[in-house]
Amino acid sequence: MNLQHSSNVGAVADVFAALSDPHRLAIVERLIAEGDKTVGELSAPFEISGPAISRHLAVLETAGLIERRVNRQWRVCRVRRDAFTVVEDWVERQRRFWNAAIDRLEQHLERQSDKDSQGGEE
Repeated sequence: MNLQHSSNVGAVADVFAALSDPHRLAIVERLIAEGDKTVGELSAPFEISGPAISRHLAVLETAGLIERRVNRQWRVCRVRRDAFTVVEDWVERQRRFWNAAIDRLEQHLERQSDKDSQGGEE
């Protein structure tokens, strides 16, 4: 395994773990769709406490998916789009691996089919 790939495994796992909770996934989806939001705006659609939203935001921030800043009396959250690069890279490696595996399987099946066809003509 390439060392660069293995060093990204932890980062990919962190992103997937952070997004595994439906509330956190919804928060990230909303930030992607609508842009920067205050903590109050992000918590509005959820029927959970303010401290629970803060814990969700802390998990997302620790995973590097969002960043928070203070703008006067508001805490504003923003998605860090660069955080998804490790996931994109992981998905692309998986896609290349499986495409190559399927290509090899197709070639094998074609060779088997050719052998079966030749065996039937003899």
